[in-house]
Amino acid sequence: MAPAQSGPDRPDLSAATLGARRYGYGLKPGEAPAADVDALMLQLKRGSAAKPRFPRDGITGRRETIGRLLTVRAVEAKAALEGRPNPGLRRETQREAERFFIRDVLGRIGQAVASENGFFERLASFWIDHFSVSARKAYEMRMIVPLFEAEAIRPNLAGSFTELLRAAMLHPAMLIYLDPEQPGGPVATALLRSGKGLNEALARELLELHTLGSDSGYTPDDVRGAALILAGLSLDTRSLQVAYQPPPAEPGTLALLGKTYGADGRSGSDHLAMLEDLATRPETARNISTKLVRHFIADQPPPEIVDQMVAAWAESGGNLSAVYRAMLEHPRAWSGETGKVIPPFDFVVSGLRAFEQKGGEFSALAKAAELEAAEEAPVAPAKGPALQQPAVARALTFRALARLGQPVWQPPSPAGFPDDVEAWLSPRQLSERLAWARLAARTLGRDLDPSAFLSATLADAARAETRQVVAEAPTKVHGVTMVLASPEFNRR
Repeated sequence: MAPAQSGPDRPDLSAATLGARRYGYGLKPGEAPAADVDALMLQLKRGSAAKPRFPRDGITGRRETIGRLLTVRAVEAKAALEGRPNPGLRRETQREAERFFIRDVLGRIGQAVASENGFFERLASFWIDHFSVSARKAYEMRMIVPLFEAEAIRPNLAGSFTELLRAAMLHPAMLIYLDPEQPGGPVATALLRSGKGLNEALARELLELHTLGSDSGYTPDDVRGAALILAGLSLDTRSLQVAYQPPPAEPGTLALLGKTYGADGRSGSDHLAMLEDLATRPETARNISTKLVRHFIADQPPPEIVDQMVAAWAESGGNLSAVYRAMLEHPRAWSGETGKVIPPFDFVVSGLRAFEQKGGEFSALAKAAELEAAEEAPVAPAKGPALQQPAVARALTFRALARLGQPVWQPPSPAGFPDDVEAWLSPRQLSERLAWARLAARTLGRDLDPSAFLSATLADAARAETRQVVAEAPTKVHGVTMVLASPEFNRR
């Protein structure tokens, strides 16, 4: 269906431009943007079928690589206990994990830059933040977190929320990240225990962040009940297979939100039944619908859009595609009102997409950025093309995101990255964005016509005053910088 007309703030803004910037990663030369709801929904189907650029060695290969490195680490640890330490071997496994991680980060950025399925990619970013895990928890997490997104998040983000919740909560990455007894180092074989040592952190985040929400009215008894139901989960450190062996029930303690689990004896599916119940509760539908609207449309989600999504959630049994469509089909979803400040990842990706004039600029950046990580070549001499210098390439990609405060797969807490204007409009944030814009303009845009670049990047979203500033810029680099620093480029 066609979207409603744009709102009073920008009644002249086309649906294609609004769709590309609000529901994707911006306009890209040679790519036709989605201009209506059906076109955006088609991106979900295409995105689900596409193979991501990470993990670099594929899902099966990555699991084999993790098993090999953990085996080497276990041998080294045993030798150290026997008085035969080998610190060099430990450092090498850490370096290898870091090399894999840098390649995967570049793959993650490149996935967003290159994909024609911007709505799918934005949803992948939303859900990897909703189910936050950090690659910095332990060295092996640098290899496991990219696997988490590739095999738990992306294949399930357009289907049932119950399946997505199960895949995310029962993945090794989540169990390691939310294990309070694992501050770092090799993973344990038993992550969750009954009685003493209950993992209430996992249970609390399940209720507060991943399903019901902080204001849903759950109690400390509900947290303990969820922890007891989850008790018995274990992880094999070599195969990364998760198993569930329920411990004997404690009478009267396996209650959650008024429902009792295991009344006739514990079973191997108690935890799955609990996850399904949480996934289908109305509090969960409202919490997640609100977060989706806040992410895509407004820091203060319009209640009428959320209500329409909650109704779709109930009618479809939690089918996420139906919930997304309900959001997109509301007239306010296509209002020309602006206000959402794009976070650093979106800023960098949108900028790199805008510079893909020939379709190979990011590939050159990624190749240069990998050189140091792979230890295959020295830094290119200063007189060489800036695009091919590893230091410049890193500064435009993963190091830029670290400086901007949103490093890939490294959220500050289980709550993920902030998603409001206050977080991304600080003086330091604006200074870093301007520095990135200048470097990108000198490296990727020094030969571009600024006015043409503005039209290609923002189309009819560019205001008259911005067009004038860019047209009057003293140099091409300055003009291109002004495009990237403009309010229109930094807001949806």
